[in-house]
Amino acid sequence: MASNNNQQPGLIASHVEYIKGAAVGAIGAATGSEAWKQSGEEEKQHGISAMKAASENRDPATQGYGKVEELAGRVTGCEGMEKEGAESAAHKGQ
Repeated sequence: MASNNNQQPGLIASHVEYIKGAAVGAIGAATGSEAWKQSGEEEKQHGISAMKAASENRDPATQGYGKVEELAGRVTGCEGMEKEGAESAAHKGQ
């Protein structure tokens, strides 16, 4: 059960990092700053890697946030988050 507590914060933090990277990249695109675009892309890639690592052993029946996670995935454009939220919701009967 200890892995439950360790996986969720890592998964949440990695999603936040991805979203932050997307925002930094958008600012770079809007301002024409290659440094910001590059930094945003690096953050997004690191977030994706961290998400994959955090969700490798995740059990959607006991871990996850269901519909909330699915909707957050839709809003942020994160397909993995949307998919995992849907799987978790199905197991929780949401």
